[in-house]
Amino acid sequence: MTMATLQFEGAGKTYDGKTVLDDVSLNINEGSVVALVGHNGAGKTTMMKLLLGLIRPCSGQVRVLGLDPAGPEGSEAKRNLGFLPETVAFQQAMTGLDVLNFYARLKRADLNANRTLLARVGLADAAGQPVKTYSKGMRQRLGLAQALLGAPRVMLLDEPTTGLDPALRRSFYDTLSALKREGVTVLLSSHALSELESRIDKVAIMNNGKLIASGTLSELRNQARVPVRIRLRTRDGQANEIANQLSGAEISRVNGQIVEFVCAPEEKMVLVRRVSELGVAIEDMEIDLPTLDQLYSHYRNDGRDDGGLQ
Repeated sequence: MTMATLQFEGAGKTYDGKTVLDDVSLNINEGSVVALVGHNGAGKTTMMKLLLGLIRPCSGQVRVLGLDPAGPEGSEAKRNLGFLPETVAFQQAMTGLDVLNFYARLKRADLNANRTLLARVGLADAAGQPVKTYSKGMRQRLGLAQALLGAPRVMLLDEPTTGLDPALRRSFYDTLSALKREGVTVLLSSHALSELESRIDKVAIMNNGKLIASGTLSELRNQARVPVRIRLRTRDGQANEIANQLSGAEISRVNGQIVEFVCAPEEKMVLVRRVSELGVAIEDMEIDLPTLDQLYSHYRNDGRDDGGLQ
């Protein structure tokens, strides 16, 4: 049976009478990579702080590896947790290796593994350089190395690709894949939704302190029923023939070679089969499923507050 590594059970938080987290229930299983998405002020940072034990919930409970991170066993939970904040700040005069050694001592991690960690994030050649000489992207990678100290079972990543160029972003996602293979549970907050689609197991969408939807992309697409767009390319002059024969389909664009139509998700395969039976030569077919960006917009604009899929 898969264990829920991170748990929110009816968690709520208020500051000065203002609700910033409202009855959130969410389970994240061991070895899962889950994206936490939402606008600024949606409650993502509050959830991270609760998992880190920096604050306590005003209602409900939060558990990390079955432990209360703000309770007496909080130190045990934190030893198995790595955290990368959106903005990292280190002592400027220290070298990269000095920084890792400093945090490794605090976490009682093996100092001998630090050069390997720096190599893992692409900073092997900069290990002896002062942090003040590091670019923003290098500081972000050093922050990732710090989060990986002690081989944590849980990783909390807040906007982890900030300041990284495309090549370094790919390297980060390679690291993310490796963590998943190692069974590490990853919760990451990000606005880079288009990058996440093929790299995550589930999505949790926050809006105004509420969890408005959660599940796999497939589950969210089925629940949202955002239309699917299908685009066909034919030999010249045959697009109109296809459009005429596909009665009942919503045709959105036609020219001599291309016909494009939209349909409900459950009608997708029916229409594909109908196309294959038309007897018209199809040179290419593209099926555009709703993206994570589109799903996020749908759920946020829909104003749902039922907690979504669990």
